[in-house]
Amino acid sequence: MVHKMRAVRKLGPGPGAQLIEVEVPGVGPHDILVQVTATSICGTDYHIFRWDPWSEGRVKPPLTLGHEFSGRVVEMGPEVHHLRTGDHVSAETHVTCGRCLACLTGQAHVCQETRILGVDRDGAFAEFVAIPAANAWVNDPDLAPELASIQEPLGNAVHTALAQPLVARSVLIMGCGPIGLMAVAVARQAGAQVVIAVDISAYRLRLARELGASEAIDATKGDPVARVRELTRGSGVDVLLEMSGHPTGISQGLRALRPGGEASLLGLPSAPFRVDWGNEIVLKGLTLRGITGRRIFETWHQVRALLRAGLELSPLITHRLPLERFAEGMNLIASGRCGKVILYP
Repeated sequence: MVHKMRAVRKLGPGPGAQLIEVEVPGVGPHDILVQVTATSICGTDYHIFRWDPWSEGRVKPPLTLGHEFSGRVVEMGPEVHHLRTGDHVSAETHVTCGRCLACLTGQAHVCQETRILGVDRDGAFAEFVAIPAANAWVNDPDLAPELASIQEPLGNAVHTALAQPLVARSVLIMGCGPIGLMAVAVARQAGAQVVIAVDISAYRLRLARELGASEAIDATKGDPVARVRELTRGSGVDVLLEMSGHPTGISQGLRALRPGGEASLLGLPSAPFRVDWGNEIVLKGLTLRGITGRRIFETWHQVRALLRAGLELSPLITHRLPLERFAEGMNLIASGRCGKVILYP
């Protein structure tokens, strides 16, 4: 077993990160060591790389970045009995306490003691990553490494989309970042009659069409709410999947819902904002659901079922880079002219 590895590390406060050589992480009695095959860049990784106010208040360097990955088990702690060396795994990246009310009642995805890989503990932009064995998800052996690496964000899209029935319903997806784009494919696979995607990026709207959107609306070119009503014969959509986190997008999405419609809200606003609570929500009789993370491990089983059923995500993976070109990947994220960017250690 090698003792050194390369890892992308945030060494201190401030923008940037460095690819350096560090010790391979040790394995505790209930942990496993995974040799990383593929790891994908998330918006959270970019926030930490850029060192925005959220990162400054949350992240405590030094830290290895990255949390979306797939790889092979190469070492196991003595108390790990349900895995085998060589297993092809990904990870539920939320390491929960297992003791709080949420954890004990089947809602570990909202555990208030959660520690996230690549945010609160060392992550996967490295040749090896150590994780609790309880967080390992054993992949189908033939699942491509890059697809296996994006199951964590795919789980966010699946959790958001399947929080309400979609069969034969009209679905509006506000915001076509990678998770919004995944939600387009998921909604189509789950039986939605109409899938409408809204964004301000022509690049991302093109990807939305490739992933199955019935209509892709550029919000910079006219009123998207009016266009949604045209497409739904004046009624509005049955379901809103809110992925933008932008006050304008959220308001437009709520206004585009029909009376009695349902909204699943995943996008995180950067600051509080005003909502016309009476007219946009109460008097329309809307149902709103806040969505965070994935239901552990219910959503993972749903992800597996969708992938086995042929969920098509290949257009979403737009760039593949060796680990040493991580900064180029971050610049692609900043430009918005990419889907998922995969790094190969």
